[in-house]
Amino acid sequence: MRMDFMGKDSAWIITNSISSFLDSMDTSVIPYMEGALGIKSYYSNSSSSFLEFSTQFQKNFKSENPEEDNAHPGIHALRAYDSIAVITRALERLGSDDTNSPKMLLKNILSSSFSGLSGKIKFEGGNLPNSNSLPFRIVNMVGEVYTELDFWTQDLENPFTREADGKNNGRNTTRTLNGTVIWPGYLKRVRKGWEMPTDAKPLKIGIPANTSFDQFVKVDEAQIDHDKKYTGFCIDIFQKVLEILEQNYSVPYEFHPVVGTYDELVDCVYNKTYDVVVGDVTILASRSKKVEFTMPYAESGLVIVQETPEEPHKAWMFLKPFTTKMWVVTGALLVYTMFIVWVVEYRSNNPAFRGPWKSQLGTALWFTFSFLFFAHRETIRSNITRVVIVVWLFVVFVLTSSYTASLSSMLTVRRLEPNVTDVAWLKATKSVVGCDGDSFVKKYLENVSKFNRADIRNVSSEYLFPGEFQSGNISAAFLELPYSKVFINQFCKNYTATQPLNRYGGLGFAFQKGSPLAADVSEAILTISVTPPFPIQPQWRIRTESGCETIYWDSLTCSFSELNLYLWLYKQFL
Repeated sequence: MRMDFMGKDSAWIITNSISSFLDSMDTSVIPYMEGALGIKSYYSNSSSSFLEFSTQFQKNFKSENPEEDNAHPGIHALRAYDSIAVITRALERLGSDDTNSPKMLLKNILSSSFSGLSGKIKFEGGNLPNSNSLPFRIVNMVGEVYTELDFWTQDLENPFTREADGKNNGRNTTRTLNGTVIWPGYLKRVRKGWEMPTDAKPLKIGIPANTSFDQFVKVDEAQIDHDKKYTGFCIDIFQKVLEILEQNYSVPYEFHPVVGTYDELVDCVYNKTYDVVVGDVTILASRSKKVEFTMPYAESGLVIVQETPEEPHKAWMFLKPFTTKMWVVTGALLVYTMFIVWVVEYRSNNPAFRGPWKSQLGTALWFTFSFLFFAHRETIRSNITRVVIVVWLFVVFVLTSSYTASLSSMLTVRRLEPNVTDVAWLKATKSVVGCDGDSFVKKYLENVSKFNRADIRNVSSEYLFPGEFQSGNISAAFLELPYSKVFINQFCKNYTATQPLNRYGGLGFAFQKGSPLAADVSEAILTISVTPPFPIQPQWRIRTESGCETIYWDSLTCSFSELNLYLWLYKQFL
């Protein structure tokens, strides 16, 4: 059976233990390794001693093995020759006297120091230096031979080394290869080490067929046009990513709608049913153990959505900051102060407080009220009146400050006051909560938040949530952050959302483990995120209610409805 491991888009690296036999290997075998890249022990093949040995070696080898067509000496033949040379030199140094012994022979061997065919021969501590410290040739298998591309040393900063004039002491260091690598299939571009999609075998992409929020992924089987059949924010991101990838290579693909939960979609990639999942898949630690996620293209978190408390009649809202008792006490203080001012000034013969008794009372009331705004025209003569006015101003200052703060709080925070306190309150009151059953949220509420399964209601569409709230079937809804933004933008007049209770990895695309496309797609997503005019966090393209604006707990802005109240008050008192 042909496995086609050396086919297109594969990448193979051979070690020194294999490449050492390339010089003596049958040339009919080498083409099967075409495109492989490897390292090979370095030795000088241009010295006179090597050329002399090579000629004699090939002559003897061919005479003994006429059927072999590759008779070049390899590193093992050179090391064998150098081994014999070490022993020969040691024997020659032995004298003819009686002191010769095996120990003396060993001493002569260990003291050997000369340049052999395989490199420098010199023992240190009874051993030859590690041959791996020598530079390696970088070879590329092309046709029936191998091509030497460059040299590789242990210098991590500049691992690749060029030889100048065949001498080791004249090297130019660099970080790039000198030659061009020919990969399997005689292709010159960098291989991914992975079977890339082709027209005959396109990338199989699984997408969620039935999503709760179709602004992210929507499958319309009635559409014939492929571009209109699969739409949504996630599909747009993927199409934009493909535009960037196709600058380097093409990625043929085909969509496969999948009915099921998001965990089942991830499992389809894990068991290699599909190559990738494109959709609003949340990056979780449990899922990352099965698949490889790209960089997130949208943030994610869990928020609580709830109904907005019913608003009171706005026309009389200006009376709400104070209770009825407080308004009565304030009025009584006003009348009391007015009476003191009238009595004191009347006895001081102040002409402004003289005349008919109705005129006197009116003047005293107007003076006391208009003094708040320093709009009075009457003069006061008594010091006692001045003391009373100072006390009155202090009381009024406290009242107006309290009134302003209370009214401002009511106009901004009133709509944001939650019916739902927190998760603990929901569990304690056994409130029924809604969520998207296809996402991870349901399992999270059961296993982590410890909600009873009977208190969790599956809501399969964003358009069903308002009905569930209005009918009292649910008290709150747990939605992921992107979904809550969509929902609140559509129904902001009646619903509010909390800040995220938890943060997750975001929304991303799920690839098979080890897929090189995951890294390229992540890089493309990062490029999109900083390249206008296609922001990675767009304004959700949905139809919102008239005058609707997103309301979150950190949004303390007054809406247009409160502005109408001020206009009504102005018209009433104009």
